[in-house]
Amino acid sequence: MVTFIKTVVCLEKKMREMKKALLIFLILSLLLGGSNCKGSQGEQMSTVEKMGEKETHVTMMEGGEEKATFAGGCFWCMESPFEKLEGVKEVISGYTGGHKEDPTYKEVSTGGTGHVEAVQIIYDPSKITYSELLNVFWKQVDPTDSSGQFVDRGQPYRTAIFYHDEEQKHLAEKSKEELNKSGRYDRPIVTQIVKSSKFYRAEEYHQDYYKKNPIRYKYYRYNSGRDRYLENIWGEKMKTNYREKNNKNYKKPTEEELRKKLTPLQYKVTQKNATERAFNNEYWNNKKDGIYVDIVSGEPLFSSRDKYDSGTGWPTFTKPLESENIVEKEDRSLFMKRTEVRSKYADSHLGHVFPDGPEPTGLRYCLNSAALRFIPKEDLEKEGYGEYKKLFEK
Repeated sequence: MVTFIKTVVCLEKKMREMKKALLIFLILSLLLGGSNCKGSQGEQMSTVEKMGEKETHVTMMEGGEEKATFAGGCFWCMESPFEKLEGVKEVISGYTGGHKEDPTYKEVSTGGTGHVEAVQIIYDPSKITYSELLNVFWKQVDPTDSSGQFVDRGQPYRTAIFYHDEEQKHLAEKSKEELNKSGRYDRPIVTQIVKSSKFYRAEEYHQDYYKKNPIRYKYYRYNSGRDRYLENIWGEKMKTNYREKNNKNYKKPTEEELRKKLTPLQYKVTQKNATERAFNNEYWNNKKDGIYVDIVSGEPLFSSRDKYDSGTGWPTFTKPLESENIVEKEDRSLFMKRTEVRSKYADSHLGHVFPDGPEPTGLRYCLNSAALRFIPKEDLEKEGYGEYKKLFEK
């Protein structure tokens, strides 16, 4: 009996010790858990803020580049104005501001994901400022329209500025306020200024659409009414307040200078719309890497990467190197209807474009060698076209 009582007492003592240990464990767990919970919340908020800064200051990624993200309706129309700016490294079409992971174009365009079509701009702040980018943004959109942009209607096509840090937010709000007070618009500006969220790159066929499909793009843009609206609002000021890439003095020389500079054939082709002989011209069979520029002004026009053998005996390309430097006009000469191709600055006759080319554009730019000057890839730097060297890097 005594032994039994001692055993019970011993067990009770051990139970009390175990309860005491368990209680200490629970108290410590609660203290540590509470601390971690509170701390994790604080860390979470801090991490989110840091992620926001990191996203913009991808921005402070290598090379010191920064990010800017704008929504201005159809992203096809928002790429070109920014890509030609000095200091802009890349412009990406994509989707942002929504709730679905990795949305597709079809999903976004129906309005069910909450995303908008947008462009994300990677730029060098030492060459172009965020304020300058804002200035360009406002000149591409109708900021008073809350239901879309031009022919593109609905939530996916609304305008918005997605800021990546407090400085961008401050500058965006300031520029919006100044524009509202300017009296330029009859209605208030409704463009949203919101914190940036995850940006999804759009499908590849949307990237640089204006370059890949210049005729389709120009047709869409013209019929959208965007340019007519912008010209009415901004007029000549559309071309001010920012620096363009390749801002060289491309222009047409005087008649006397043209006569001295050009050979008789070059003069007839560029100035009198003549056509040189097939299979008997300088570049029809040129297979070297490089770019083709206007013989008169030097403005860049086409790349050897887009050149192909069409069997016609003239240099032929699937798309322009710089679509901004190409002007298309209706040509009804020779009792037929064709699309003539001319250079923007020199107004040189280059040739014609036809809708029977290979993929991906389906176009055939059939040109006169006499209207072109070829610059090999190894001479691009010394000729002043160093920015195109990357086209030929492996």
